[in-house]
Amino acid sequence: MTLAGLLLVATLATPLAMVGLCLLPAFRRRVFGLLALAPLPGVVTALLAPGGSLLLAPAPFRLVLALDGPGAMLLGGAALLWTAAGLYARTYMREEAERAGFAIWWLLTLAGSLGVFVVADMTSFYLMFSLVSLSAYGLVMHENSARAERAGFFYVTLALLGEACLLFAFVLLATAGPAGNQLIADAVATLDASPWRDATLVLLILGFGLKMGLAPLHVWMPLAHPVAPMPASAVLSGIVVKAGVIGLIRFLPFGTPLAEWGGALMVLGLGTAYYGVAFGITQRHPKTVLAYSTVSQMGLVAAIAGTGLAIGDAGVADLVAYYALHHMLVKGALFLGVGVVAATGVRRRGPVLALMAVMALSLAGLPFTSGALAKYAAKAPFGDGLAAMLAALSAAGSALLMLHFLRLVSSASKAAPGAAAPAGMVLPFAGTALASLVAGWALLGPATGYTAADVLSLTALRDASWPILLGMVLALALARFGNRLPAVPEGDVVVLAERAAPMVRALGAGIERLDAVLRRWPVAGVSLVALVLALGAALGLAP
Repeated sequence: MTLAGLLLVATLATPLAMVGLCLLPAFRRRVFGLLALAPLPGVVTALLAPGGSLLLAPAPFRLVLALDGPGAMLLGGAALLWTAAGLYARTYMREEAERAGFAIWWLLTLAGSLGVFVVADMTSFYLMFSLVSLSAYGLVMHENSARAERAGFFYVTLALLGEACLLFAFVLLATAGPAGNQLIADAVATLDASPWRDATLVLLILGFGLKMGLAPLHVWMPLAHPVAPMPASAVLSGIVVKAGVIGLIRFLPFGTPLAEWGGALMVLGLGTAYYGVAFGITQRHPKTVLAYSTVSQMGLVAAIAGTGLAIGDAGVADLVAYYALHHMLVKGALFLGVGVVAATGVRRRGPVLALMAVMALSLAGLPFTSGALAKYAAKAPFGDGLAAMLAALSAAGSALLMLHFLRLVSSASKAAPGAAAPAGMVLPFAGTALASLVAGWALLGPATGYTAADVLSLTALRDASWPILLGMVLALALARFGNRLPAVPEGDVVVLAERAAPMVRALGAGIERLDAVLRRWPVAGVSLVALVLALGAALGLAP
């Protein structure tokens, strides 16, 4: 076995082995303090094993691990954030009584979230995707409060719906190709000629879009993030949603121009980007605002993928991964920073809030940050038309939303004026923020083909600055007139569904009573005769 193969196996085996060792009481008592160690093989794999592969089982099973460019970017960022969040959790949750149970859910989610980046066959991808989806339920439900139970219910319901869509899509992909467990690349290569191409694409976009939080399938995010512990929120918003991103990268046929489908995905993505801003500015909890920000940012990622699908540009996969990596680290840092701000007194908050402001405005493309690099690289696929203008204006919306977040988080601290957050929380937060800057600049050329001179030109700096300035103007208006906005509860559309529940229950009861009447033999017999006569008449009238 090659070094790359060993590293790929270690990436998956380490967290799963730690879960198995939790059967030993002595290890289970210590596992919480070891969470930061589990993702470290993933960091090494991302650095040393791009291009590597390993055949775990021959055909027809054909279980394969492999790491390409987009997978390496997302694997490296995810492993870094898991490490930082694990270190953060040791301090943030040191008084938690149920830490061992939380650690098991954490490790299972970690294994699945890293696994989706390194598997190359359809069966393994489905297993890893299911593992990350279902295990994250334990992180959402950790508090066992009424809010957590409600969030967990909607999360797991939508997660199962997404997996059902993917299962049907994978069945259609498998039916159109040769027998046995296919490699993802081989299955996608046959998609354009499949008689079920359109149905497959619908199911793929639904399944992966639900995990990404594309509207209106986003409702689990603003419900789940506020109730999860802070380190769990960081990985849910930063990493778990990227299972949907890597799904789009792996399964959409970017090498084949599909103008209608690409255009539809772009419209869905841009609509989601604005939807997240519109509902996010009505929120009053910093973590909920960050959740709606993730909805908005994942919408832009989907729109970028849509441009590549429309023109048949296979290279857009690297750009999608690069943008998702930027969001992963920045959003993880922001969630960790919320906890740091809450534990820091007024007299010590200045440096923390300054770094939070840089990270927050990075999502809007603040010059010199990873966000500016990602947004500059994303301009080219949108071209010069309406889509390009909408994408640019969405950056102003992100600036507005993030300035609203900063206003909320700056007043969220309840610590004593001179209190300082523990180093075990500050260092992971600062390290993740620094990693976003370093990774963005280090991967700019390999992932996008642009140079530092391109993104530091006067034109590029001007284009990055005006959305920030526009967002500031809008933020001033929001601060002055925001109290006139309607109070939209967390989860928005799901609340409307809950309010409609009594009518649905009444309709269901009416249908049950009708069914009871129809099942009586005389009524059923008359109904059947009437149906047969109607069908006969229809056939007789047919030309």
